[in-house]
Amino acid sequence: MNIGILSKLLILTTVITVVSCSGKPKQSRKPVSQIKIENKQNKLIAGEELLFSVSTKLHDGELYKTEIFIDDELIATKNELIFSHKLENYQKVGKHTVKVVASKTDGMVGTSYKSFEVVSDIVPEKYTYKVTNSFPHSIKFFTQGLEFHKGFLFESTGENGTSGIYKVNLKTGQVLQSVDLDQQYFGEGITVFNEKIYQLTYKEKKGFIYDLQSFKQTGNFTFESEGWGMTNDGKNLIMSDGTHILTFLDPVSLKPVTKLQVADNKGTVQYLNELEYFEGYIYANIYTTDNIVKIEASSGKIVDEIDLRGILGTYNPNERIDVLNGIAINPENKKMYVTGKLWPKLFEIELLKKE
Repeated sequence: MNIGILSKLLILTTVITVVSCSGKPKQSRKPVSQIKIENKQNKLIAGEELLFSVSTKLHDGELYKTEIFIDDELIATKNELIFSHKLENYQKVGKHTVKVVASKTDGMVGTSYKSFEVVSDIVPEKYTYKVTNSFPHSIKFFTQGLEFHKGFLFESTGENGTSGIYKVNLKTGQVLQSVDLDQQYFGEGITVFNEKIYQLTYKEKKGFIYDLQSFKQTGNFTFESEGWGMTNDGKNLIMSDGTHILTFLDPVSLKPVTKLQVADNKGTVQYLNELEYFEGYIYANIYTTDNIVKIEASSGKIVDEIDLRGILGTYNPNERIDVLNGIAINPENKKMYVTGKLWPKLFEIELLKKE
């Protein structure tokens, strides 16, 4: 056979091979990866080894690389189709996601996900309380934030039309200074930092900044979630949003610096509300309960659970009253004070370990 004819036939055969019945070239298909968390029920205790396996299937082409992420942080890059990976002494409590991004040499990319949970390796100590003193508290205050600063109590209140910030004399309950929030806003937590007061709002995703001395509003900021409680660790502002996550904000840019998941030895703990930072720990009300948790600020692990049931005692049932919400620790005497929404009293308490 003529060599020229043979060459043409070979070319024609190649074209037929790569062209589909519709006359279009075959499209490259994405690689598909399967992720298996080897830990039982996709759950591990902080400090244990995290082990998972990945199997990637190619329908065509060749694998270029496989990237492994945990919560969008790149932890490894592989070039095998099937492999296992482990992380020893995994400490980050909370809910996490393994993401595998498999790339082919032709540029086609496939992405797969698998979630897992890490519970705390600490069994929280159980505490009750003893009331050592009580002080008057306005039954008009729908308390959302409570904080001591230089001997005075600063309190924020909520509900549209009655939200505000108050500087209060602890012993008498007298309001020494105040500022009202526009009625379109539902006020939430506050914190005092660098001679400023920072205030959250509930669903408006907006916060306000006030001069500590004059209470004059000097600025505002926005955030992505609901606003619940607020405190600071001397470096960053810390806010809760009703979930198990605390967000640390840069006090200048007011943008998120990091997020901290909170968990005990059973799993993540939801409804974190009013906050108080003290000596490396964050205290948080659990919304709708009489419980406060003490959280290790560096890890998110709950180390103590404080049961305040019965603290309000008997009270006129004809008067409107709401839940426990307000924690403040006076740095001068290290005593803890608690109150609630529309409560008539603010209590100084001593924590007692349960037998």
